[in-house]
Amino acid sequence: MNKRLFIKTLLLSPLVSYFSFSNNINQNKPIMKKIPSSGEFISSIGMGTWLTFDIGYNTKELNVRAKILNNFFKNGGQLIDSSPMYGTSERVLGKAFDLLGTPRSLFSATKIWTPNKWHGQKQFENSKKYWKLKKFNLLQVHNLVNYEEHLETLNEYKKKNLINYLGVTTSHGSRHEKLQTIMNKYKLDFIQLTYNIIDREVENYLLPLAKERNIAVIANRPFQGGRLFNYVKNKKLPSTALDLGIKSWADYFLKFITSHPSVTCAIPATSRIDHMEENMKALYGFLPNKKERNDLIKNFIEL
Repeated sequence: MNKRLFIKTLLLSPLVSYFSFSNNINQNKPIMKKIPSSGEFISSIGMGTWLTFDIGYNTKELNVRAKILNNFFKNGGQLIDSSPMYGTSERVLGKAFDLLGTPRSLFSATKIWTPNKWHGQKQFENSKKYWKLKKFNLLQVHNLVNYEEHLETLNEYKKKNLINYLGVTTSHGSRHEKLQTIMNKYKLDFIQLTYNIIDREVENYLLPLAKERNIAVIANRPFQGGRLFNYVKNKKLPSTALDLGIKSWADYFLKFITSHPSVTCAIPATSRIDHMEENMKALYGFLPNKKERNDLIKNFIEL
């Protein structure tokens, strides 16, 4: 018996080593999601800049933002989302890129936010100047403001190769019926909406429609403006989450979002380096399947 056990162990050991090695490779690779309209892949965890990068001309805070960005890119992040609505955020991004250098992996995403068509064109020129870019990967109509005229402009920009993708945005769970109409009427590359473990209305019709129409989805407010952490304060991660390799509550909330088949990228925003470090852990490991996602919801509700 000992001889047979020895031979069996010897024969199986290369397989064990192979599967362990493969598993480590998967865990060390960032989770990438496909942009349906092009087939291009981008990292599933991006970064928002609302409030967190609106710091004016504070040099000390600028250095902190540069470190946050450095951590984001070092850990495999790509998509950064901003808007003219976000005060000085776009200027601050440009200043931070002056300190860091603009990473080649950057997936730049900004917006037009104005009821005036001409002013929207001016905002785009300003954004290029602030970010110090010649073109953007993605340009969006912010909160559907004057979307009819702005989408005409965005389509012209796309034809002229000034942008790669175009889209529209909503937030805080508002204007979903209007967004549904626009998704059916226009050819969009991206939509942006609020989606998290509590705000799940979009699962009913917007996320399935995005899949049907080959539209990428950016999920904003993944932590419900930070409120989700209030619900789990001093609470331990459920064993089912630990079994999935989830390492923190930030990882828990973000993996729930990015594991939805229709979601391309989640964009948490932060002004702290340690929080950025936590957020980026959700870019690695494995995404929960449908049953495991339901377990994440159940465990959260039962806390």
